[in-house]
Amino acid sequence: MIKNFVEELKWRGMLAQIMPGTEELLKKEMVTAYLGTDPTADSLHIGHLCGIMMLRHLQRCGHKPIILVGGATGMIGDPSGKSQERNLLDSTTLYHNQECIKKQVAKFLDFNGTEPNKAEMVNNYDWMKDFTFLDFAREVGKHITVNYMMAKDSVQQRLNGTARDGLSFTEFTYQLLQGYDFLHLYKTMGCKLQLGGNDQWGNMTTGTELIRRTLGQEAEAFALTCPLITKADGKKFGKTESGNVWLDRNRTTPYAFYQFWLNVSDDDAERYIKIFTSLEKEEIDSLIEEHRQDPGRRVLQRRLAEEVTVMVHSREDYEMALEAASILFGKSTKESLLKLDEQTLLDVFAGVPHFTVDRDQLGKPAVELLTSEALPVFPSRGEMRKMVQGGGVSLNKEKLPAFDKLIGEEDLLDGKYLLVQKGKKNYYLITVK
Repeated sequence: MIKNFVEELKWRGMLAQIMPGTEELLKKEMVTAYLGTDPTADSLHIGHLCGIMMLRHLQRCGHKPIILVGGATGMIGDPSGKSQERNLLDSTTLYHNQECIKKQVAKFLDFNGTEPNKAEMVNNYDWMKDFTFLDFAREVGKHITVNYMMAKDSVQQRLNGTARDGLSFTEFTYQLLQGYDFLHLYKTMGCKLQLGGNDQWGNMTTGTELIRRTLGQEAEAFALTCPLITKADGKKFGKTESGNVWLDRNRTTPYAFYQFWLNVSDDDAERYIKIFTSLEKEEIDSLIEEHRQDPGRRVLQRRLAEEVTVMVHSREDYEMALEAASILFGKSTKESLLKLDEQTLLDVFAGVPHFTVDRDQLGKPAVELLTSEALPVFPSRGEMRKMVQGGGVSLNKEKLPAFDKLIGEEDLLDGKYLLVQKGKKNYYLITVK
């Protein structure tokens, strides 16, 4: 039995606003729906994931998803929720970014099937690049009044001084451009529904209005939004101290990605497991119940982190993230340390004391190196000798056999790191330059 898309979004907490008639349309036929994404980077970040999951649920409910890469609109900038204009991109960069984004989205949507609801990706630059200003003014501009456009919240916020720079004409026309995308997809692909974040509601309703004014009131065009995801404390979701959490492993390692989900609060885990996984309601309800019985086991966070890491990266990456996490808690060997790439090693030990020494220090005994001014891991030689003799010091996850062992090039991880462990929990990461 094919599920009801709107019901699916409702219980998952993924429905903010919906135009009247949308649910009836979805029950009546296979609906083609699109969601726009901004191609200003060659990777999506987890702030985009709610929209991508909406498309995933849409396809699983038997409807056809289109992901629109805003090549043309990405060259302009959108005033919704922004206080400044965006940088403009050249077409080579835009197409590179588009291909990278498609690869990421292909993990969520089926682009290759034979079913009529297989996913498709389009770029609005393809139909906007040859559209002259005069044609645009005649075909689009005449249908929507300035009064209608001025009434939108996103425009009002920019005009009423919440932004220093006011609103440029370029950005003012953004809602018409986005509206035209919907009209174009309606005419060429039979697309009747636009999905997006709740900050896009104004632009989306301009699209439905443009379709009706251009093609007649009987034209069926609808909009549906998901809420903007925040943390329980109201702060922006998906940002860490070091910036966005990206889907691209070269920007955010699978280990750091896994850790982000593992460390969300209990309240957030209850919301996020509904939004960011495809688990069924019964399973999620029982996980929530199990978690509430013993929050200390972090059942929800562990399952959430597993599901999202496997979906975005792979089962192997998830297992490597688990192994990397176990390194910190003393249950691993030098072999597992050697498996880590450099960025993951730095991510795992981001919170430990970090020292840098010159390469000419290699060849010295450990006791001399680790009690020096540059590397004060031990306060004195005597203390280090005693601890090594008691088996309490490890170098790169192997017990240090003697306090005066010579430290050489062959001991370096990735040709430039040493990991010293003192007791069970004290780590020191040393970079040799």
